[in-house]
Amino acid sequence: MNRDQFWSLIAEARVGLAEPSADNVAESASAVLVRRPAAEIVRAAQPLWELMAESYRAELWAAAYLINGGASDDGFEYFRGWLISQGREVFDQAVADPDALAGMPAVMAAAEKGEDLDGEPVLGIAWNAYRQKTGEQLPAEAFTINYPPITFGWDFEDTEEMRRHLPRLSHLYLE
Repeated sequence: MNRDQFWSLIAEARVGLAEPSADNVAESASAVLVRRPAAEIVRAAQPLWELMAESYRAELWAAAYLINGGASDDGFEYFRGWLISQGREVFDQAVADPDALAGMPAVMAAAEKGEDLDGEPVLGIAWNAYRQKTGEQLPAEAFTINYPPITFGWDFEDTEEMRRHLPRLSHLYLE
């Protein structure tokens, strides 16, 4: 499975969901995958983790920090799982310009309600489908993770720096 096919899987998983929450998208994507051969399920893990590596960026981490009121290593992974569950267009836009998340209805609603955006179950789409299909764990060699080095150029606790780097999100979360 390549990235285009993975994004098609996410799009298919989102179709017909009354509430396309990350949890629902993850469950739906696993249900779609489980109908496919086990080898294809295994191949679905790599593009997911390639997207996780692609989105491993300091400015996006800062956006997650603002949106979720903090973001540990795990918290940033779960945030990126949520981001993947939103689909290719949202993902690509957020990676290119994390501040653009401020214009997303889901982000605006989360800001208003004080909710976190978390998609931990998205990280287990292939694992859950494979387990359901075979009764076994996803093979360890199913994917590799190659995160790029990351440099944090400012302290996320510094509100002036956050306002400078992420003005729209800061307006939602720091005002």
